[in-house]
Amino acid sequence: MSAVLDVLTMGRIGVDVYPLQTGVSLREVESFGKYLGGSPTNVAVAAARYGRASAVITRTGEDPFGAFIHDALRRFGVDDRFVSAVPGLPTPVTFCEIFPPDEFPLYFYRRPAAPDMQLTEAELPAELVRGTRVFWTIGSALSEEPSRSAMHSAYVARARAPLTVLDLDYRPMFWSDRAAATAELEWALEHVTVAVGNLDECYTAVGERDPHRAAAALLERGLDLAVVKQGPLGVLAATRDEVVEVPPVPVEVVNGLGAGDAFGGALCAGLLAGGPLVDTIRFANAAGAIVASRLECSTAMPTTPEVDAALADAAVGRPVGTTERAARPSPAAAGRDGIAATGTDADAAAGSVAAGGRAHG
Repeated sequence: MSAVLDVLTMGRIGVDVYPLQTGVSLREVESFGKYLGGSPTNVAVAAARYGRASAVITRTGEDPFGAFIHDALRRFGVDDRFVSAVPGLPTPVTFCEIFPPDEFPLYFYRRPAAPDMQLTEAELPAELVRGTRVFWTIGSALSEEPSRSAMHSAYVARARAPLTVLDLDYRPMFWSDRAAATAELEWALEHVTVAVGNLDECYTAVGERDPHRAAAALLERGLDLAVVKQGPLGVLAATRDEVVEVPPVPVEVVNGLGAGDAFGGALCAGLLAGGPLVDTIRFANAAGAIVASRLECSTAMPTTPEVDAALADAAVGRPVGTTERAARPSPAAAGRDGIAATGTDADAAAGSVAAGGRAHG
């Protein structure tokens, strides 16, 4: 690993246990695949696929799933030195149901407590946080202690350096209510330079659902870049000098979960490369579409040639995934697959269920 990291992420990690059959409920699924999971972890994996030196700060259980996570991170080329174990707590697992093109209920098993929420300032590599080129954080890590205080300390150490990113990541099951999330996100926005979120997340953070007003409200907090994901309407990105709107990418959806993480990793790579903003957003949008066309999340993160091929397909109106699935049929190809246009905001369409909780749209 490089002495100075390109991308450092902080927050959720776990094991995704995804069905290998689509279009059926979990009660009917016969077989599953096991994958590395957790949104900021997937972002680090995605960035590594573009040759970026990446690492994640988080915690796992001291169990076989925790060991699997270390194995997977190393296999993906992500630095795992800052992933520590919490004795006595199980590594979280997440199940989902897959009903393409836009229904992907999530079931989080994070009780009695999630190790990644036990991150404290003592586990924080402050010098690395200050020095990394991109520091990627998530809003849900602010939902409870001691993770909240660790995040606050990280933001203070970072001192609002360029490319300090907040993925708004509003998931109701992690919060007592929306107002609690709003209070923390408002504080965090004063310490970052880039914010990424869907329309509901923007509403939670700044009280706006209109994409242009939401972007403007985010920039008013002193940000350099606001990225508003609109699902089937595409992506809006705004700086103080320009506003770009990128249309959705047609895709044969298999599993929309992970599309936003692929977008995030590609966004990191594009911001580091320093090209035109519109090209960065197009590239990130296509990366998200590729992952939506595949079953898994972390193992589905694309390479640069794959994204370039997806952009070429989109330019001639060919849905992403058509060529790949014709050449290499997937066990996920059966079921209610359909063609959709994605602005890499699958989470907004997917219902999410906390273990023992209720579904959220």
